[in-house]
Amino acid sequence: MKKEIQNPFSDNNCFFCGSENQFGLKLKFFWDEEKKETYTEYLPDQHFIGQGNILHGAIQMGLLDEIMGWNSYVFTQEMAVTSVLNIKFLHPTYICGEKINITCRVTSREGSKINMKATLSNIEGVVCTIATGTYHILAPNKYKDLIHGKR
Repeated sequence: MKKEIQNPFSDNNCFFCGSENQFGLKLKFFWDEEKKETYTEYLPDQHFIGQGNILHGAIQMGLLDEIMGWNSYVFTQEMAVTSVLNIKFLHPTYICGEKINITCRVTSREGSKINMKATLSNIEGVVCTIATGTYHILAPNKYKDLIHGKR
């Protein structure tokens, strides 16, 4: 069963998922209970071109990082931050007027660390970019201090 994940971020200003960010992508994320993965779709905007007609690698990395954050939240119901992010670009992701699919699943958990794998695929289902990452769960007060700039 697939269901939309409610946005846990109170300010709604995130570049990738915030509904209040006028320049943002306003992505919605979904949980697929059967596959045990989080997913989203995105129709790449022309102004995110890198070389030629290829979606800029930094945007691809951001999409993969974002879905890992959402996936870790679904998995733990706690906020986590990126500790390690590894990217492999396998094929170009073209901006061609068609949506791309981004998925993520947990591969393991070790205490406060969650390891995940995410993929970015084109409309034909070809995996273009793969990310593996480790995210660190933070206590609610530490997360709040972190996002408000308190050290």
